[in-house]
Amino acid sequence: MEPVLVARGLVKEYRRTRAVDGVDLTVGAGERVALLGPNGAGKTTTLLMVLGAISPDAGEVEVCGVSQRRSRSAAAEHIGFAAGYLPLAGELRVHEYLTMYGRIYGIPDPGPAIAAGLARFRIEHLAEAMGPQLSSGQRTLVGIVRACLHRPRLLVLDEPTASLDPDVAARVRDGILELCDAEGTALLVTSHDMREVERLSERVLFLAQGRIVADGRPEEIAARFDREDLEGVFLHLAEDRLPEREPPGGQQTDFHL
Repeated sequence: MEPVLVARGLVKEYRRTRAVDGVDLTVGAGERVALLGPNGAGKTTTLLMVLGAISPDAGEVEVCGVSQRRSRSAAAEHIGFAAGYLPLAGELRVHEYLTMYGRIYGIPDPGPAIAAGLARFRIEHLAEAMGPQLSSGQRTLVGIVRACLHRPRLLVLDEPTASLDPDVAARVRDGILELCDAEGTALLVTSHDMREVERLSERVLFLAQGRIVADGRPEEIAARFDREDLEGVFLHLAEDRLPEREPPGGQQTDFHL
């Protein structure tokens, strides 16, 4: 399987605390992978390094064979990123917001891609809505459409169904699975919803104290830890969790995907 993402030996320290400690991560073309772990395990820091939003203290990230260290912008062209907590432009209608990003992505005529994305997630009726009019679930769906306009090889999602009603969460999940099947898009997702992870992912990586402690299919991981399911594994690892070790001060970045 051709690798879309290859991360080798990622290390990141904050205030002499090692948040990520030698993480190796590979995602193949079209593969759906979940990155899991309790708070402080290093998930967010790892995700930010994969996205190129922060630089590792050691290690290397390649996206579709492009080294982020040598060309962050070129690597980012292959990535789409969405999270339910990201805001939408309040002064723009949904189709205007998506058109703006389509042009940022270098799409000469983003109209067809916008129409296809809205239809995939069954939100065509939101095209004329203003950002503040949208519910959290609708913002999540629009954000995923935006992230996929340029047909990225790797889609990175941070808690895509957090706090969503079951029907909206199902629409998010169905649209993502359809996208991965139709486009061959690889998926890297983080979530605290273990049932959602079991539905979305083919492979699971568990982080604990900055290191990958398990890598395999969901049922294999559960069996390895002698638990019935991923939720049992999560609770087991959370028993020994460290204090939160994410970027200090709510670090913001101007990195947009």
